[in-house]
Amino acid sequence: MKKLEVTLENETGLHARPASLLVKEASKYKSNITIELDGQEYVAKSIMSVLSMGAGKGTHLIFKAEGEDEEAAIEGIKNLIDQNFGE
Repeated sequence: MKKLEVTLENETGLHARPASLLVKEASKYKSNITIELDGQEYVAKSIMSVLSMGAGKGTHLIFKAEGEDEEAAIEGIKNLIDQNFGE
């Protein structure tokens, strides 16, 4: 299992467009990808799950990927977040 800890820096957090981009990125991989927020896990490949987190700017998240392409999955998600979802 690979982990990635991040703090959201983009203005809108994980709402609408950024959440959609995250789900699209996560869905590229075969690995099981979850997001942990305040001890609760959410499914990174589900738009409803990601939106239900209500993660705004400054929120600390832990991404976990487990599977055959877990390293690539974490790297792809990290790149997306580092680019502030293109904002």
